[in-house]
Amino acid sequence: MGTVELPVVVGVDGSDAASDALDWAAEMAGRRGLPLRVVHASLWERYEGYIPGTTADRPAERLHSEAVLAAAAERAGRRVPTLKVMTDLAADDAVTALLRAGKSAEALVVGSRGRGEFASLLLGSVGLGIAARAQCPVVVVRGRPENVRGGMNRVVVGIAERERPGEQEPAPPSAAVAFALREARLRGVELEAVHAWRCAGPEDHARPGNHGGPGNHVGRGGHGAHEERGASEAQGGRATQGTREAQSARDAHERRAAELLDEALGGATAAGLPPVPVAHRPVEGSARKALLDASAHADLLVVGARRRQGHFGMQLGLVNHAVLHHAKCPVAVVPVS
Repeated sequence: MGTVELPVVVGVDGSDAASDALDWAAEMAGRRGLPLRVVHASLWERYEGYIPGTTADRPAERLHSEAVLAAAAERAGRRVPTLKVMTDLAADDAVTALLRAGKSAEALVVGSRGRGEFASLLLGSVGLGIAARAQCPVVVVRGRPENVRGGMNRVVVGIAERERPGEQEPAPPSAAVAFALREARLRGVELEAVHAWRCAGPEDHARPGNHGGPGNHVGRGGHGAHEERGASEAQGGRATQGTREAQSARDAHERRAAELLDEALGGATAAGLPPVPVAHRPVEGSARKALLDASAHADLLVVGARRRQGHFGMQLGLVNHAVLHHAKCPVAVVPVS
């Protein structure tokens, strides 16, 4: 039996952000040779705080929903003429409808804000809810137009310390790395792997002594001067030793980060597949800042998100939450069991 082709699913509501997501999803589906499933939730307006101006059994809302889907299907077909497009009018709120569709999807694509969201919101409630709970990769289309259009020729993936393979046998690439590798390969662009590390500063062993103590009085002839000079030299020696230790620790962290990136990206030259040019970038500092900086020159930023079995709350983490709100390019959140 042949394998089932899972579609790329995109949520639409007639907003500009949804149109950007539709274009992005159509191109993704086209690159992967997959159908596109366009979903419109009929309760989307109510969920987002927008209600059409009619109260008569909502027939106008039904017509509006069908018009949104028809326009979206036509736009996707113009974007990628060879694309197979399916439409789905779901009688539910957007998050519930898209999470359900995501159970049998290659990926879910959503815009950064819905039609009823306040302009001041960095990320809409639908995008956040989907990214935090979906069982498949979720792409939130956000950022600057040049990044959304794919003008940077680069996919960025964040490599977390917990993804480091065991020392005995190399592990296969994580789900996030595999997703990023495939996307870079299909786009024919460079993959930049970013791993942020931090090196704790050395303890200050050269703190000045208690000048009020009995050994530091200079009013005791030459002995006080000799003792103070000796203490100063000892402090200088400790400071130099501390600097050496700090540099040694920093070098060790850099080597470990480089090894981690090499191991995590073993699939870049997988047998039978075109090689992907890879840039390894270990960065000293916070993961949040490293990824946000990298997003400025990326077409897509890929991060992994742990999914705990039986836990139905928001499962994103602080770093993922930050990049979803502030990245300069679309963000793919790939669930990791």
